[in-house]
Amino acid sequence: MKYLDEYRDPALARRLLDEIHAVATRPWTLMEVCGGQTHTIVRQGIDELLPPGVRMIHGPGCPVCVTPLELVDKALAIAAREDVTFTSYGDMLRVPGNATDLLALRAGGSDVRVVYSPLDAVRIAGQRPDREVVFFAVGFETTAPANAMAVLHAHRLGLPNFSMLVSHVLVPPAMTAILDAPGCEVQGFLAAGHVCAVMGWTEYEPIADRYRVPIVVTGFEPLDLLEGILMAVRQLEQGRAEVQNQYARAVRRQGNTEAQDAIRRVFRVVERAWRGIGTIPGSGLTLTEEFAGYDAETRFAVADITAQENPLCIAGDILTGTRVPTDCPAYGALCTPRGPLGAPMVSTEGTCAAYFSAGRRPLPRPPAPARSS
Repeated sequence: MKYLDEYRDPALARRLLDEIHAVATRPWTLMEVCGGQTHTIVRQGIDELLPPGVRMIHGPGCPVCVTPLELVDKALAIAAREDVTFTSYGDMLRVPGNATDLLALRAGGSDVRVVYSPLDAVRIAGQRPDREVVFFAVGFETTAPANAMAVLHAHRLGLPNFSMLVSHVLVPPAMTAILDAPGCEVQGFLAAGHVCAVMGWTEYEPIADRYRVPIVVTGFEPLDLLEGILMAVRQLEQGRAEVQNQYARAVRRQGNTEAQDAIRRVFRVVERAWRGIGTIPGSGLTLTEEFAGYDAETRFAVADITAQENPLCIAGDILTGTRVPTDCPAYGALCTPRGPLGAPMVSTEGTCAAYFSAGRRPLPRPPAPARSS
């Protein structure tokens, strides 16, 4: 594909790998924040080609995966109503709630639709004034501008039947929560290029300075990631802790200020629960008072719904990088893409799905020692 193959050149990849091997003189542990980066790393086997001791930890950068179970159950309660047309991106449809998922509701007759933009949901609301149209607004800072514009557009059109179930999360507070966690092993980050295309990287500079960790804004293709790893390892070897931008073709330090203005007008920062991780202060977005009338959680009185995570699912450990999917006893057996226990096995950016699609399976367990008679 034009403008893509150049970022997958095997000869250049080999040269970058050779340079990483030459630069790394001791063990280092890096975390890629984005689930899209995780899929490239696992699918291409980048983590297995790095020097011994240079380890990649997979972070909580899958927005579908970190959406708490109670939000999924709230979505299901709203979508089951006869007067509701519930809209969502396709990757949320198979995320299991406590009893069912959106895809099963649709099969049972509920009006659940896949859209490719929140503006599609606004259009449906304009066409069907007899229906309540709800959009499931899930995502990091990347999707927040489009969701903000949808609210602003619905407001301009005066659509009283449009609302959003908001589950936006923010990257920098999650990074600090990981660094503050007991036993944290992360020594450097690969930051998500698409998030930084919106927000820039000024928010990361205090983190790099306070925690003395290099942060490299990185793209999603193999050469992007290899160069990002090289830049981070080089900083660690030199004792530096700075924010660097590998993804210069898409990211500027200040980001997209018009998109940021739209986010600030429509949303305000709140604490947010992350699936399997817990509540992180200042890590989420909700609608401002000006646009509170578009809040589906309030409109449909589902705020009190709570949910209990499946005890067999170790999503929290996967999302914080303390364990990998093959450590989970349910992985590949009780939990598969066709029958998932949790979102990391369903989402196109989930770590468990990445491992499964790459054919990674648990190592055989050694037989238990025979008991002496």
